[in-house]
Amino acid sequence: MQTPPNRPVPGVASPPDMPRVLVLLLAILLGACGNRAQLRPANEVGLFTSLPILWRESSDIGDLLDAGQAAHWAMEPLSARGQVRPLDRLADASGALPLPLGATLLIAQPRPFAPDENLALDNWVREGGRVLLFADPMLTRESGYGIGDPRRPQDLVLLSPILTRWGLELRFDDDQQLGERTAVVLGNSVPVNLPGSFSILPRRGGCVLLAYGLAAQCRIGKGWVLVIADAALFDEGSDQDILARKAALSGLLQSLTALR
Repeated sequence: MQTPPNRPVPGVASPPDMPRVLVLLLAILLGACGNRAQLRPANEVGLFTSLPILWRESSDIGDLLDAGQAAHWAMEPLSARGQVRPLDRLADASGALPLPLGATLLIAQPRPFAPDENLALDNWVREGGRVLLFADPMLTRESGYGIGDPRRPQDLVLLSPILTRWGLELRFDDDQQLGERTAVVLGNSVPVNLPGSFSILPRRGGCVLLAYGLAAQCRIGKGWVLVIADAALFDEGSDQDILARKAALSGLLQSLTALR
């Protein structure tokens, strides 16, 4: 139906001397901007990890519940990107990953995924999700919890099913020397210690190796994964070390967001 000549377009104020065609074009542009605003990325960051980022390692329950305890340094760059949502599982009761597609998901040295979690994560990424994944085959971080204690961070990451699905194989060189060094990933200086390396599986596309195989960026369906074969970035250190680690984590998150 055509708009009568003297009837204003709803939601658009038009001065008397504005040509009607310009008013119609303005209405279309405003409508497009409104639709685009609805598609803006969610201001949310999912966190799935076995590392003590959300809590401190302690055998004292009072210490664990002490609200006055200083937060792990990684919470600052994560919170700067949006509300941090801790995840216990990567699949909810419906089998979906409980994050909106516009969110960012940080996975750092996770426990092995259950089959439904592998499926939920893969589906979420293919639909447009973005994941920053730290998968360390030989964690160098010391823990106060003994081997076998469920509170202990994962010493060896076991993610072969999802990595294979994405076309990657994680390897580890036993001849490396212990000691922290810096690697450059997408322009970000990332501390590593006894890192692994990735190779691309035959007849699998979508991934590009970075930093001599230390990392990989993968286009998976409509989404992106940036994976690093080390988790030493989340260690503690001096004030100067912490500043550098914060900058590295912020830079990696920004690099993930910028992938096109």
